[in-house]
Amino acid sequence: MKKRLKTKLLLSGAPVSLTFLLSLSVAPAAFAQTADEAAPASTPPQTEAPSSPAAGAPAAKSDQTPPAPTGFWDRSNLFGDMGGLRTWLGNYGVTFNLQETSEYLNNLSGGVKRGGAYDGLTQFGIVVDTDKAVGLPGGTFNVSGLQIHGTNLTQRNLLTLQNASGIEADSTTRLWELWYQQSLLGGKADVKVGQQSLDQEFMISQYATPFMNATFGWPVLPSVNMPAGGPAYPLSSLGVRVRAKPADAWTVLAGVFDGNPAGNGVGDPQQLNRHGTNFNLGNGALFIGEVQYTINQPPPNASDPQPAGLPGTYKLGFWYNTEHFDDQRVDNTGLSLANPASTGIPQTHKGNYSFYAVADQMVWRPSADSPQSVGVFARIMGAPGDRNLVDLGVNAGVTLKAPFKGRDNDVVGVAVGYAKIGAHAQDLASDTASFTTPGYPSRSAETVVEATYQYQVTPWWQLQADFQYFFRPAGGIPNPENPSQRIGNEAVVGVRTNIVF
Repeated sequence: MKKRLKTKLLLSGAPVSLTFLLSLSVAPAAFAQTADEAAPASTPPQTEAPSSPAAGAPAAKSDQTPPAPTGFWDRSNLFGDMGGLRTWLGNYGVTFNLQETSEYLNNLSGGVKRGGAYDGLTQFGIVVDTDKAVGLPGGTFNVSGLQIHGTNLTQRNLLTLQNASGIEADSTTRLWELWYQQSLLGGKADVKVGQQSLDQEFMISQYATPFMNATFGWPVLPSVNMPAGGPAYPLSSLGVRVRAKPADAWTVLAGVFDGNPAGNGVGDPQQLNRHGTNFNLGNGALFIGEVQYTINQPPPNASDPQPAGLPGTYKLGFWYNTEHFDDQRVDNTGLSLANPASTGIPQTHKGNYSFYAVADQMVWRPSADSPQSVGVFARIMGAPGDRNLVDLGVNAGVTLKAPFKGRDNDVVGVAVGYAKIGAHAQDLASDTASFTTPGYPSRSAETVVEATYQYQVTPWWQLQADFQYFFRPAGGIPNPENPSQRIGNEAVVGVRTNIVF
């Protein structure tokens, strides 16, 4: 959850700055996806005109798209065609999406207290193909909303930096994304303008999507270091994103967005922008860019020859925020914030930035047409250690699709997430032990290990069992009941269900 005031106050033992209070960490899961699907759940499919056969030649039967299954247990959504409504809307270029994710998580050991919590998320959205709707070729309009309910185990019991769930957030109903996208240059480029959530396109790891912990979606480093956690679930920012495809294997993404999706003010960022309708443009700027390179990708037409090698995707990116950021150790006179003589006003730094790399690679499958495959992912990112609570974030894992015969769409996986506490934040903890609180715990890094299994009951219904173990929560923050001791390591079990309506 992005609400982290209590956690942040525990992290220093000294006056806490506004930026420190506004640090967040949450990201949505790619809910209805299997491990080999790269697009996030809320990203609309790209619409392309069907290729026509040569004049006078009949279309090959193998190239024809088979009709979608309509049986209750076989169709892609619970409500099916809704009495013809979906087909009727589709004729006008309108697609309606609705899905519900519910989960229960329980920490069995460690944390500030034991117990469980239920949380849920209803996602709803409308995508309009403007060519069909109003005759504007290459255009896509998208509007989506969130209804968040339940409580937050991470904030209440765990106080970790890497949230146990990617859907934890303040209970509310809010606008999420509102944008228009226009294809250009015959599909070689497109521009998207409007309210956007960056975790839908940037820093995505394909094989990380099955995992429940938030760091495998929108990673811990930007979610903790960016103001209000950055334009990522459940918040978003106004901005412009450009995408270009100079060659089949290469894609370039670049964008500029409002620097703080919460807007101005002090307090919980989600409460400051409770319904997602602030539409801020006066809080600095966030610049972000990413280059993607793919190998051995499946051809657009299933009848074309499949590549002999195993598919993979590799990404390099950066972001830069123009706002001012508070130092994690020293005040405006150069004294430690833990020093009783400190002014309590942190030194500020102009701007903040990070570089990152993402790798997704299939490493094994029995044959090109087999549903079974093994994929691995790795993601690493770094940021300056003076103004950031986390200066290094790393996560990696492995997934196995179709682990058992007859379970073609099930996914099992194991992953690890690592969040290193920045150098100045580590020094502040040591200063606190020296100046005011003897025995105050030192800080180093938080590590989470997750094992998960996604069971695809039907195309529209998925169940998931999950286990997570946290080492040194928040890098070693003190237990509120005994500040001379760290919060104990935490074991968390959970179950999630997702239904696509």
